[in-house]
Amino acid sequence: MPVDREDLVTIRQRLARWVLGIFNWRLVGDVPEPRRFVIFGGPHTSNWDFPLAMLAVRGFGIKVSFIGKHTLFRRPFGFFFRWLGGIPVDRSKPGGLVGASAAAFGRGGPLLLVIAPEGTRNRADGWRSGFYHIARAAGVPLLPAAIDAKRREVRLGAPIEATSDIAADMDRIRSYFDGVRGVRPDRQGPIRLREEG
Repeated sequence: MPVDREDLVTIRQRLARWVLGIFNWRLVGDVPEPRRFVIFGGPHTSNWDFPLAMLAVRGFGIKVSFIGKHTLFRRPFGFFFRWLGGIPVDRSKPGGLVGASAAAFGRGGPLLLVIAPEGTRNRADGWRSGFYHIARAAGVPLLPAAIDAKRREVRLGAPIEATSDIAADMDRIRSYFDGVRGVRPDRQGPIRLREEG
């Protein structure tokens, strides 16, 4: 007897949560409806962040998209990156990242775009602001996601509307990440955008 798609999602969710549980990690929170958010995650300090995030995506039962350099989407592997949820962006064009991402939201329907604003696993002087500008340009909320090694949780927070007051918005973001410790806390940098001065 064939397994229907909804049952398969539930099986994948349970399996991902079981694997996380083996390592004493758990998932906290959920993605509200409608599922149209820029999900920004941190801290990004270790190679373990990617498998934890992939297990969390399965465990939450969501499908996510990500931004990739346009050259990744050429033959022979382009189809694979698109299948994973990749959105090709030509970073050499001004406004390419923000414009292409906002256009993806403009096509309508659910879209959960995941971005790691630190942009590196090493300590950075601040965050890249693309996630913030994409949310503003697309008119969608931000959804914070934390990999908290101290509590052994991958958790989703409440949506944050990106307004014209970048400092106030970043204060709310900093508040969410207050006390969160990455897998390699020595690599955590400050949560600050260049635009804040």
